[in-house]
Amino acid sequence: MLIDFEKSAGLIPAIAQDYQTGEVLMMAYMNRESFEETVRTKRAVYYSRSRNKLWRKGEESGNVQEVKEIFIDCDNDTILLKVHQIGGAACHEGYKSCFFRRVDGAELTTIGERVFDPKQVYKK
Repeated sequence: MLIDFEKSAGLIPAIAQDYQTGEVLMMAYMNRESFEETVRTKRAVYYSRSRNKLWRKGEESGNVQEVKEIFIDCDNDTILLKVHQIGGAACHEGYKSCFFRRVDGAELTTIGERVFDPKQVYKK
């Protein structure tokens, strides 16, 4: 296997990056099964640690990630997905990127704009 899933108890970091702009959209985790499904379907599939199951990005929100390229780091234990973010938002809080807050001294400043209202999308 190309990736050493055993280094980190079966879960490795996966970074999603906009394939056109280079903006980092999010970081999640993948196990062997989610990685193989991602490669096969060309849609991002992660492993949800909180739900303890596969998480097909966009399964609830419709904001799926179409995978354009996959890169593996030099240690074979981190994945970089270059994706086309369908729906405009990668973040479950409704922002384009999960990295929508900047540290300003001891404060956090929101620098992103919401693409959708999570209360409307995730009606649980």
